[in-house]
Amino acid sequence: MNKTFCSFLSCVVMSILITPSIAHSSTAISGGFWFNYRYVDDDSRDDETSGDIGNEALIIYADDKPEGRPWSFSSETRFGPGSFTDPINNSTGDNFAVHKAWVGYAYDENSQLKIGKSQVPFGWKTINFWPGDLLLGGYGDQMDVGIKYSRHSGALSYELAYFHADDWGETSTDTLDDNGHWGSSTSYRKVKTLVANVDVELASNHTLGLSLQSGRLQDLTTTPYNTDNTHSAYNLHYHGVFGDFYTKAQYIDVQREIPNVVEEIENWRAALEFGYTVNDWFYYIDASSADTRTKGNSANRVSSHAIGSQYDYGPGWIYLEYLTQDGFIDVNGDIGEGDFSAFYATIDYYF
Repeated sequence: MNKTFCSFLSCVVMSILITPSIAHSSTAISGGFWFNYRYVDDDSRDDETSGDIGNEALIIYADDKPEGRPWSFSSETRFGPGSFTDPINNSTGDNFAVHKAWVGYAYDENSQLKIGKSQVPFGWKTINFWPGDLLLGGYGDQMDVGIKYSRHSGALSYELAYFHADDWGETSTDTLDDNGHWGSSTSYRKVKTLVANVDVELASNHTLGLSLQSGRLQDLTTTPYNTDNTHSAYNLHYHGVFGDFYTKAQYIDVQREIPNVVEEIENWRAALEFGYTVNDWFYYIDASSADTRTKGNSANRVSSHAIGSQYDYGPGWIYLEYLTQDGFIDVNGDIGEGDFSAFYATIDYYF
């Protein structure tokens, strides 16, 4: 553990200790911890060791919503190798990172402005816990730094946003839960991105939506870093609830002009999710498929599936999941072939 991490953790601990005496009554400081068991099929190491236990992480949450005031704040900071962060490409250079941190201003009960690192409004992310987002890679759980306006009115909800960059700093590409699909700190990153999302409730518990995003890719190999290359994508999505059962579907179309890459990246992804709740148990299936249209990429259509369950034991959840796939999303957001399957068992605890 380096000195930077120790200093940062000390500041967090001190803030927790002194906050109760100065904060508003609505201020909340809380935390959590998780770790994970993993067994990878057809892996010689796991055949010998019967899998491994790791990916531990400590999470600190800080939220504030003063009564009678329009301003609010929400943050989540993670520490440890299970933080879903990448020390090589994040802003801290270590296994800790700020997953989200935004200041909000509520105009009224139905509209809010957020400034900081928040969720990119683009379709939906998968429910599966490890390793996350399947073949939605790059367009699932995106957390970027910028400004976002949200409004809900009757059957219509919409969000408009400008995200200046993936993450804090000049070169970080770290979005934590959905890493590894938007370049690196030594190649390129996503910047200057406009995002729009609209959802319409067609009938009770049935919603149809459209998301759009378009922006620049910053070349980190040049001086100064130019932003001539572009990226864009659209997302059509549906969410329906039928009692204790729900289903989601979405289609994503992707285009990117990668710096120093001749051919434009083009592909599509599609995903389905089914979930069912009974008492303290939740069961789900995530399925996704993707195919490339990039010239020179000979990869065939690929698919992935995650079947799992979650048990609410009170202070947290126990997750059981089996994941299998015959392809992946690479660092440039294109399709690749490769078989992988694994069993995961995770427990988290919140306090």
